[in-house]
Amino acid sequence: MRILLLIFVYALSFAHLFAQDSKTNLILLGTGTPFADPKKSGPSLAIVVNNYSYIVDCGPGVVRRAAQAKELGFPSLEAAQLKTLFITHLHSDHTIGLADIILSPAVLDRNAPISIFGPVGIKEMSDNIMQAYKEDINIRINGLEKGDSIAYQVVSNEIQEGEIYKDKNLTVTAFKVQHGNWENAFGYVFQTKDKKIVISGDCTFSENLIKYAKDCDILVHEVYSDSGLKKRTKRWQEYHSNFHTSTYQLAEIANQVKPKLLVLTHQLTFGSSLQSLLQEIKSKYAGLVINGEDLAIY
Repeated sequence: MRILLLIFVYALSFAHLFAQDSKTNLILLGTGTPFADPKKSGPSLAIVVNNYSYIVDCGPGVVRRAAQAKELGFPSLEAAQLKTLFITHLHSDHTIGLADIILSPAVLDRNAPISIFGPVGIKEMSDNIMQAYKEDINIRINGLEKGDSIAYQVVSNEIQEGEIYKDKNLTVTAFKVQHGNWENAFGYVFQTKDKKIVISGDCTFSENLIKYAKDCDILVHEVYSDSGLKKRTKRWQEYHSNFHTSTYQLAEIANQVKPKLLVLTHQLTFGSSLQSLLQEIKSKYAGLVINGEDLAIY
């Protein structure tokens, strides 16, 4: 069994060569955290279905990471095609790129508004960005650039738990998760014709996630190292244990959800290695689990 899993993991390492032939793909645009790791962009990922892209979260570097993914064979991730965004919660590391994804594609020939789905507060955040950049927007539309005013329109949708979006490619369902003091933090189920992909967002152990994620094809879940957290001060131990999911908690979640593939993102190692983080999970979970990296494709 171990040999078969190793073969499967080896095959996945070449998935980017053939990913565009599949109807549904998951692309990790950024797997970072608030720690300023120069090798990782901020939290963001894309679901690509039939050459349409759907972005989840917009950490630092989102538009440029999407442009890199476009070069890997996903034309729907060029800036002009970034038109649909889902936000899990309003923490800064997940939303700093909001101005980027609203404004940069507008400069680069987006021909439609951007539609944003997120918790209560996302409209105010978007409106404040537009207010902050009103001079820039005015000059770009009415100056020599003669920009398309439609590209600068933002349609903000404040969501509750349940089905929040549906088109010819997929259905998106939001579900509440526990993320410390946040009253409204969500995970998402992306259901396409060939895949059920579940995104945890930032959260601690969540029975509601287990309910919505059962038997999914891919579970993308945040995680922190249990052994690594013990090296931190009491203040941070209390914080992270209430806001995030430990390796052993995630193993318990995965044993109940039974995903075909568990992808780790937003990995908080606290000085431990990514490999030791993986080993902690594998000590209690026998399924296929992979450390997510920026621009990985599944």
